[in-house]
Amino acid sequence: MKRIQIILSIVLLVPFAGRSQQQPMYAQYMFNGLNINPAYAGHRGVPNATMLMRRQWVDFPGAPTTGSVSFDQRITDHNFSWGGQMYFDHIYIERTSGVQGFFAYHAPFENSTLTLGISSGMLNYNVNYGRAFALDAGDPQTQAVVNALLPTFGFGALWASERFYLGFSSPALLRTKYNVAGQALISRAGAEGHYFLNGGGVFKATPEIVIKPSFLLKAVSGAPVQADLNLNIWLHDRVGGGISYRTEDAVYGLLELQLTDKLRFGYAYEHNISRLVNFNQGSHEIMMRYEWGRSLREKVLSPRYY
Repeated sequence: MKRIQIILSIVLLVPFAGRSQQQPMYAQYMFNGLNINPAYAGHRGVPNATMLMRRQWVDFPGAPTTGSVSFDQRITDHNFSWGGQMYFDHIYIERTSGVQGFFAYHAPFENSTLTLGISSGMLNYNVNYGRAFALDAGDPQTQAVVNALLPTFGFGALWASERFYLGFSSPALLRTKYNVAGQALISRAGAEGHYFLNGGGVFKATPEIVIKPSFLLKAVSGAPVQADLNLNIWLHDRVGGGISYRTEDAVYGLLELQLTDKLRFGYAYEHNISRLVNFNQGSHEIMMRYEWGRSLREKVLSPRYY
């Protein structure tokens, strides 16, 4: 009965005139900065492809399933970078999928770099109210289907030295809405956007141990500011482990394996500390990244190769 009540709450919160461009949540945000900030394009200095898959709230009906595949690279001998991403995000009766491109400019200083990036793309947003649990099955509104093709645009900035980095971004600048007919209503950036602030660093404890703390602050209209606090430790440049805390929501553990000099695997498990803990078996997330070039030691020691 409690699960039915929660599902009904979700249905009531999905309006017939709602917002698009809601940002998917990832535990391993530090592994693929493009998901939160377009200024990360080319930041690793070498061509790289990353896949992220997330299954949230296992055993909870209609729980989110999210995934992305991205690629980015630096333009040789220039201060420009580009990249692209395909993604999907499914939650209950909502289906979102899209593509976006990234472009970044790197302004080098004596001991650091300031990068400005933009993203642009299109997403398909689909809501099928016929999949919802309806109290009145005869209500024609419960059979409505919204299917909209909508533009996306984002901006970000990233400062990085050899040991520290700090970024700010708004990956969903357009205030885009849809109506029941699937028509898009687009206006300038507004209070409904998402704003992210992230940062971290790298500290060499011993020749074999590297410590990497990081944080992510998320501000969204209509919700309290949320923080992800993370601490990762690398051993012998090959194995990394960490723990994170998301305020008023979850704690999670992370495991990283540098399988080869070019291939990295990551896994995260989340355990809710909110009231949802009684209705799910946690969340699972996996990451795979392949890079072309650069030595293993450089990847581990520098924050830009997090």
